[in-house]
Amino acid sequence: MRAFIAFLKKELLESARSGKLLLFGILFFAFGIMNPAIAKLTPWLFDLLSEQLAESGMAIGEVTVDALTSWAQFFKNIPMALIVFVCVYGGAFVKEYATGTLVLVLTKGLARYKVVLAKATLLLSVWTVGYWLCFGVTYGYNAYFWDNSIAVGLLPAAFNWWILGIFTVALMILFSVVSSGYGTVLLGTGVCVLASYLLGLIPRLEKYTPTSLMNSALLLVGAQTEADYVWGIAVALAVSTACIAVSIPVFNKRQI
Repeated sequence: MRAFIAFLKKELLESARSGKLLLFGILFFAFGIMNPAIAKLTPWLFDLLSEQLAESGMAIGEVTVDALTSWAQFFKNIPMALIVFVCVYGGAFVKEYATGTLVLVLTKGLARYKVVLAKATLLLSVWTVGYWLCFGVTYGYNAYFWDNSIAVGLLPAAFNWWILGIFTVALMILFSVVSSGYGTVLLGTGVCVLASYLLGLIPRLEKYTPTSLMNSALLLVGAQTEADYVWGIAVALAVSTACIAVSIPVFNKRQI
């Protein structure tokens, strides 16, 4: 256990020294502020454009915004934050393979499975802290400007997107272990997410796909219930667990 904690601390320090933690802290905080800011500025932007649109024969009525407007923006921006996260941390193992830094650690007696679990713990922790930081900032500003109670299924919707992020990160970890190429990691992760999305276009399979959680914003207006996403959550967690579990024997057999 001590070896695991020591390696996890090393990974955390490296991530901090490289500026990745600061980058994501700023990124998620900025997204958290951006959501209510865009909602607040929307009426003003429409007022600026109203004269130009009127000349084109288009009339704009009164534009009203509320907490739902901001939360809708939140669920539009989170995919972008997740993509940036995967792009930056996609080389978690690839860099180690290229530089050979894992050789020294492994020769000192650190079990290979602890390397996988430590890196997985770090990546999932960064995603979790960053995601809920973004959520908390948006929630705070929305509570100040409007009323969050209008979003009836807010917490379940936010939870679903967090789970989808875990699913994506777990895929990234698996492909990072399997591949020595950064591009392959991104491609493999993207293809799997896309495959899940395409399967979701089949009505009978939609509720069983992890990417069905992308529609969680419908919970905000009561268009769907939490029960509609139970299978999507279960499959996402099962696949995530399987990805990390498979990564361990693959890494054990890999030539470093």
